[in-house]
Amino acid sequence: MIIFLVIALLLAAMAATLVARGVAIPRMRASEGLGKIQAYGFAKSGGDATDRLSLRSGIDALANSIGAKVAARLGALREAELRTKLRAAGMYTTPPRRFIGYRLLSTVGLPLLWLWVSATAGYSGGIRLIGLLVALPIGWIAPMTFVNRRVRNRFEQVDYELPELIDQLVVTVEAGLGFNGSLQVASQRLTGPLGDEIRLVMQEQAMGLSTNEALRNLLARCETPAMRSFVRSVLQGETLGVSIGQIMRELATDMRKRRRAHAEERAQKAPIKILFPLVFLIFPAMFVVLLGPAIFAFLAAVGGS
Repeated sequence: MIIFLVIALLLAAMAATLVARGVAIPRMRASEGLGKIQAYGFAKSGGDATDRLSLRSGIDALANSIGAKVAARLGALREAELRTKLRAAGMYTTPPRRFIGYRLLSTVGLPLLWLWVSATAGYSGGIRLIGLLVALPIGWIAPMTFVNRRVRNRFEQVDYELPELIDQLVVTVEAGLGFNGSLQVASQRLTGPLGDEIRLVMQEQAMGLSTNEALRNLLARCETPAMRSFVRSVLQGETLGVSIGQIMRELATDMRKRRRAHAEERAQKAPIKILFPLVFLIFPAMFVVLLGPAIFAFLAAVGGS
């Protein structure tokens, strides 16, 4: 009964939050506008305005209120590191305090969900306690694990798409466009994480940042070896007065070598990665199929004699 009471109180708190959210719609819209400004004006295409008044908006408000109280104790340095991590993951419109609130909600909600499931299924007290001890750290670690995995996959995709960007810059620069004009054309043609980052660079320039500052911010968001070579080569070329077309051609050759080396490295790792499934999954099945009939025939011959 205590478990159901806790769940009922949690649902009542969420309902009260939704009611308060509906009363404060004008201020909510103003805060959302400020949030977009803090995200450098970046917003992906699609979406409907009515989605902001859904249940997710109420949960976002609850996460913001909880995260604000916790973030004040964590300090500005920790919040800045989390903001960098979220931007690297492509979560531009997610403030660090909201993410902290979601981590706390996950830490509380997952154990409550386990208690409800275990009570409904009729598990014993020991299993409930073990599941509760496992659910608590999982609820806290799972959101950050998701962000780290998204950052890693996003960086790999950026490195994979960067040679295509450099090829487009080579073509457009040699056709007579400047570097900024070439970036603008590439931002309209590229999709995926790299396209999002280039469009963010163009929006930062439109807000008053110089090209060098926007590229440094790009490198801070995507700290990968290929992106580091690209940004540093462009910055050095601007400083030394070297032709951008020549720099882009050399970068294109270097990026192709990097992609080939990365492919060869992954190919060399494949035999080691396949060793575990080969030994523990494939070989036992082959032994059963190949040696099983022989073993049965041998036992039958021994038993018959």
